[in-house]
Amino acid sequence: MENYTLIAPCFFGLEKIVAREIQALDFEIIKTEDGRVAFKTGPDGIAKANMWLRTAERVLWQVAEFEAYTFEELFQGVKAISWQKYLPYGVYFPISKVSSVRSELFSKRDIQAITKKAIVEKMKMQYGGDEYGMIREDEEVMPIFVFIHKNKVTISIDTSGLALHKRGYREIATAAPIRETLAAAMISLTPWRPGRPLVDPMCGSGTILIEAVMKGRNMAPGINREFLSEDWRIIDKDIWRQTRKEAYEQINDLDFKVYGSDIDPEAVAIAKENADIAGVADYIDFTVADMVTFTSKEEYGFIITNPPYGERLEDEVSVERLYADMGRMYKKLPTWSLYAITSYEDFEFCFKRKAERKRKIYNGMLRSDYYQYPGPRPPKPVQK
Repeated sequence: MENYTLIAPCFFGLEKIVAREIQALDFEIIKTEDGRVAFKTGPDGIAKANMWLRTAERVLWQVAEFEAYTFEELFQGVKAISWQKYLPYGVYFPISKVSSVRSELFSKRDIQAITKKAIVEKMKMQYGGDEYGMIREDEEVMPIFVFIHKNKVTISIDTSGLALHKRGYREIATAAPIRETLAAAMISLTPWRPGRPLVDPMCGSGTILIEAVMKGRNMAPGINREFLSEDWRIIDKDIWRQTRKEAYEQINDLDFKVYGSDIDPEAVAIAKENADIAGVADYIDFTVADMVTFTSKEEYGFIITNPPYGERLEDEVSVERLYADMGRMYKKLPTWSLYAITSYEDFEFCFKRKAERKRKIYNGMLRSDYYQYPGPRPPKPVQK
């Protein structure tokens, strides 16, 4: 097929960032909705989107959209799809995910069963066999996703397999680690660039700093992992080989360092190991230190952090004390910028400073706020 319609699901609040990444790949945005961005690509789009999207959760291949108010309409709508264009003979096509929001059809189990039955009926017509899909389903997997919103049904095929936040470098994690895609979004929402000081004084598994270095070096987030669609017969293997080859060729050799610390020695050890697996260990200095002791002689730096809350702290008093300590630490850095994400609603009160900007982001179903305290811009170099 010459053209693909793809969907990039994402956390609520990150849609504009995902759209910018898609446009940077020269793909055409079709529409942006809550938690998803649809776009058109050429034959290499599935490979490029999976390889390069930093803040999307996966890449779905949309095969149809239609309205359904009854299960019969759902059955007929799914059956009307020309499935031979998408599913080769013998492929395993589980109905892996069903979502229904504000629609007449809400039983996920029934939606799943009816969708499977409709596809099997159509595949029997197209390929023959009494029990297509039950007799021969080989190791090639093409999971089907069903999304129903206000009675509009979107049928798609998952091209990613493991979600895109599974970069392949975080084999061990600390308690309540930040998702890689969210960490990448936090970096994208700041003006940090390689060469400007960057510190995470509560680095945990090191995810924010690893994502910063990968972005700073133009390392594709998917460069160290595999994707489900790499094994599909319908995508030329040369497309994947070329996409991966180009990704390696686009890594730059900028010389810069970022810095991380954590009060927990075990967390620092994990962060170092993750950075090594990601191939960025030479760009990050990790140390064991208490956040309250952080200071710097450098100016116009950035603190980007996911301070502990919930699973990582035992009680609300500890949370409030930590955020108050953060405020006192930041007060000693007048030219620095600070960016922190937390689901704790009284962060600004404890921090003793109102954020210049606050962005609502849903970490899964958990509402969080990204508090932004941009510092002054560095002076422009004097022209001689």
